[in-house]
Amino acid sequence: MIRRLLIANRGEIAVRVARTAREMGIETVGVYAEADAGAFHTLNVERAVSLGPGTPAETYLSIGRLLDVARDSGADAVHPGYGFLSENADFARAVIEAGLTWVGPPPSAMEAMGDKLRARAAMEKAGVPVVPGSPPGSARSGDTELLAEARRLGFPLLIKASAGGGGKGMSRVTRIEDLPAALAEGRRIAEAAFGDGTVYLERLLEGARHVEFQIFGDSAGNHVSLFERECSVQRRHQKILEETPSPALNEPLRRAMGEAAVAAAKAVAYVGAGTVEFLVDESGGRFYFLEMNTRLQVEHPITEETLGCDLVRAQLEVAAGGQLPASWRDGSLRPRGHAIELRLYAEDPVEFLPRSGRLLVYREPTGPGVRVDAGVEEGSIVGVDYDPLLAKLVVSAETREAAIARAKRALEDWVVLGVETNARLLAAVLASPAYGSGRYTTDLVAQLPPLDESRPEAPDAAWIAAALAPSAGEAGPARDSGTSARDPWSAYPSWRPGA
Repeated sequence: MIRRLLIANRGEIAVRVARTAREMGIETVGVYAEADAGAFHTLNVERAVSLGPGTPAETYLSIGRLLDVARDSGADAVHPGYGFLSENADFARAVIEAGLTWVGPPPSAMEAMGDKLRARAAMEKAGVPVVPGSPPGSARSGDTELLAEARRLGFPLLIKASAGGGGKGMSRVTRIEDLPAALAEGRRIAEAAFGDGTVYLERLLEGARHVEFQIFGDSAGNHVSLFERECSVQRRHQKILEETPSPALNEPLRRAMGEAAVAAAKAVAYVGAGTVEFLVDESGGRFYFLEMNTRLQVEHPITEETLGCDLVRAQLEVAAGGQLPASWRDGSLRPRGHAIELRLYAEDPVEFLPRSGRLLVYREPTGPGVRVDAGVEEGSIVGVDYDPLLAKLVVSAETREAAIARAKRALEDWVVLGVETNARLLAAVLASPAYGSGRYTTDLVAQLPPLDESRPEAPDAAWIAAALAPSAGEAGPARDSGTSARDPWSAYPSWRPGA
């Protein structure tokens, strides 16, 4: 039984984990870098502990500092969230060696799936189809070998980082002449992002769809698939909108892919929550293993909404030695309705560059079938040191058409002022005929009409009202117990002398 849980993360996932833990009667301990003091996630745990000053590498990515906090706070378990150290086998091993419960898969499974070349070899051995690409023994391949491999595979190709994720180090190559420069760039980015410059080649399946399956395992040897999530709406190889069920799958294909996902989990003796990602070819009849994420995914809420379950609760119960719920093991759990998740990023929706600032106004949408998992609140400061994800809008309804209509309405109701977001891009996706038809691919965002890069001019009265609003009436929450929210000097900085 877990008594006190250290959540080794920040933002909306830290808030998400803390809420379920508190429902289970588990005390929560959060962490923050000094630059994050007072951040929203620190207000949603029973105790927040500083990791000190420094960069993300010196704080949220410091295994030593995190273990010190776990020991000093009396935590008996660690949940890594996603991102940061969530797929770091060394961190998992250090937590276990410290006598703490690791809420995640065994380090051996993380190592097997964390290296994409090793993962491809394991899947081939397990009989799971893989995208044609570099052979298992190509980790030490130089340019000469990879050029020969490229000629064998044919173009277009993708260069991918073996230790990577999130699209970092990935690039498309259409001509043999461009390959040497692209390999050098891919190695440079991979080394900087993951500490491992190994890259490999994979045939680019044009017109493909990206579909992932949620899998779960327990220490008793039970492994299940909790159905799929369609993840083809992407910008720069990173997802911005997901839905379930996938409009691309029929029942025979869904069953075959679910069985392949379970085979992948069994091949590495997987325990806990994970995701097996596949590409479905243009014909819709063939699928290929892409990678396995050895953690909870950002888009897990849409699975929860259609299945009526709590995946974080299941993570904590399995980590404590429990088995998967009986309805999961006997196959009686079935999805109902349709769910869509939209990721709200603090970024320019045209060039996808991160944006920073203070959230002067933040109003979340409400209503039946509407859920928001946020890592911010009104007044939060948004920097550029961390992932720009602000919050996730999750909608559910009986049909896909009703879910799309609800997503459009909820997105329109979401008020975010002070920081530019990708809301216009999300709205464009929802309004596009390709998305509405369900017949879209990973090229959807690239095929959208260009967004208007101009910004509307607000009338003077609007600027004045926005400037005065925070210091009028019950403006923002006071940050210190000794100040009043009515005090304009402690309110959000609407103006400053001399400006």
